[in-house]
Amino acid sequence: MSASTDMLMDRSARVSHPSSRRRLVSAGVGAFLASTALRVPARAGAADAGPLHRPWSRPTPPLALPLHDGGGRWSLDEARGLVVVLNFWAGWCEPCRTEMPSLELFAQRHERDGLVVMAVNHRETDAAIDRFLAQMPISLPILRDVDGAAARDWGVRMFPTTVLVGRDGRARFSVIGEADWLAPAIRTLLAPLLAESGASRFASKEKS
Repeated sequence: MSASTDMLMDRSARVSHPSSRRRLVSAGVGAFLASTALRVPARAGAADAGPLHRPWSRPTPPLALPLHDGGGRWSLDEARGLVVVLNFWAGWCEPCRTEMPSLELFAQRHERDGLVVMAVNHRETDAAIDRFLAQMPISLPILRDVDGAAARDWGVRMFPTTVLVGRDGRARFSVIGEADWLAPAIRTLLAPLLAESGASRFASKEKS
């Protein structure tokens, strides 16, 4: 057998068994997605269908994280009496970026109602957050979940995920996926939390 024939047979062997190649590619993609499951943002189709609203059904984890602006640490325990909205996000997450303007306006609109929105950034450096803010300036206070432990404790599997916490410090709902925070569905979720006892105490504190 000639050398040229050997080379042709070798090429044929390397391009044969396409099903095997497909299995290898599928396995590689599956392993990649499994390793980044927490970090895959909502797909466009999911955003089009609207976010998923889920009642909270387990104990509320503690939360105490450093503020990005260097203003110390923020603790959920210290926010008793307020309705707290915890928005878990990342700068590389396009749905997170898309919902930010309505989330910021939502926070401003309900500030006098005793509501605060805390943007919990997932595992990004201060420099990365600064680059994000240079492109999209927002006034929401940013917490740094440096090692991702807070996201794990709060059961975050997709970004953005937002948890609504009542004035008593108990989580009530999670909103999974990109949301229009000025939409009627959000107002329906929010109304019982704003009506809880504690609103009058906050209002009197504002006047003093």
